[in-house]
Amino acid sequence: MKKSLIAAAVAGTLSSFSTFTLADEAAPASPHTFTGNVSLTTEYLYRGIAQTRGKPALQGGFDYAHSSGLYAGVWGSNISWLNDAGASASLEIDVYGGYKGTAGPLGYDVGVLTYNYPGTNKPSGAAKPDTTEVYGALSYQWLTVKYSVTTGSLFGWTKASDGSKTKGSGYLEANAAYDLGGGWGINGHVGHQNVKDRGNASYTDYKVGVTKDLGIGVLGLAYSATNAKDDCSATATGQDYCFPLLSNPTDLYSAGKSRAVLSFSKTF
Repeated sequence: MKKSLIAAAVAGTLSSFSTFTLADEAAPASPHTFTGNVSLTTEYLYRGIAQTRGKPALQGGFDYAHSSGLYAGVWGSNISWLNDAGASASLEIDVYGGYKGTAGPLGYDVGVLTYNYPGTNKPSGAAKPDTTEVYGALSYQWLTVKYSVTTGSLFGWTKASDGSKTKGSGYLEANAAYDLGGGWGINGHVGHQNVKDRGNASYTDYKVGVTKDLGIGVLGLAYSATNAKDDCSATATGQDYCFPLLSNPTDLYSAGKSRAVLSFSKTF
């Protein structure tokens, strides 16, 4: 009699535990996803243009995504181009948000991105470099086409005609990323930056690269080139991407020159 009662009690307890476990396992997944990323690169290039004057950059950020398609994030990197121009800003912080979804075989992405440069960040004679862009992108399998347009001046550029804001400057780009298997991948990029009413500042950039997932992170090697006006020879004129040091105007740097960039990144 006692054995039967004990057995029934144990069976009831196990049954309750089993039911709880199954119910717990069947709980719906959270609609919220949080990820982080960090990377080290031999030079920070943005749209093919040097941001750290040939020096390494430490970069990282955090992203939030909702199952509905809404997302937001923040990303930062050290920079030198503003300090080189006489401002006091050594950090770039990007804040963005948008919505992603699918329509048949196509993916789409629309959003807003702000580039922020904390500090005394306005070089003499230039507009404030803080920039806001709205963007839209379409993707199919491993190919993505994206267009971004500014709501104000682009990174401090002013119009050559009257010195007003370069509002409406646009960047059209195509990006491809293909998984070769075994942790290997290849990627390619071509883009054209149009700076409103500033022909010498408009240019096209290209990039090809290879990546290898090492398990502890991803190692990448890319070759970048542009046709930006960056000739620093003594006879060159109208070269908007030949960057001098304000502290030493004879120290010139070709910001759009061809170069290889090595990087290591980790997502967590």
